[in-house]
Amino acid sequence: MHKGRLEAFSDGVIAIIITIMVLEIKVPHGDTLEALIPLVPVFLSYILSFVYVGIYWNNHHHTMQVVKSVDGKILWGNLHLLFWLSLLPFTTGWMGENHFAQIPVIIYGVNLILAALAYYIWGNTLVTHHGHGSQIAQALGANIKGKISLVGYALGIGGSFLNPWLGFFFYILVAVMWLVPDRRMEKVIH
Repeated sequence: MHKGRLEAFSDGVIAIIITIMVLEIKVPHGDTLEALIPLVPVFLSYILSFVYVGIYWNNHHHTMQVVKSVDGKILWGNLHLLFWLSLLPFTTGWMGENHFAQIPVIIYGVNLILAALAYYIWGNTLVTHHGHGSQIAQALGANIKGKISLVGYALGIGGSFLNPWLGFFFYILVAVMWLVPDRRMEKVIH
């Protein structure tokens, strides 16, 4: 099957996810800067989640540049990824509205780790479909950043049992790591 519909659908879902997240930021009842203070935790959680959704979109886009075709397993793997990403507006809002309380921060981390596992599974279905000597297999390689991410999320979840801000710190660290451009796909394309 051609990959175009998968790309278009994924782009649309990711755009909706971002839209839902920003709509969760409620306009304050007041016209002073002090009226914005209660929104600080909501805005901080939105920023982190916006960065994460951007990271996933960017990586998805780059990955699709080396994908030649898709099959049913790839479509379901992609839906699996989009499912976990679609929960980010909920976990983001819950975490921000509750000022980074322990359980919402833990559940946010669970959401992040499940999205990362779904991306890993999706990548494996792509490699299986295209072959272990394919461009996609070369580009994904050992996926060190992906594995470090899983460890970072696990540390964040565990750290949240001690202090939710410690968990949030680990989630930020993983995001920062992904902000450094990943050139694996570009190297294979060129």
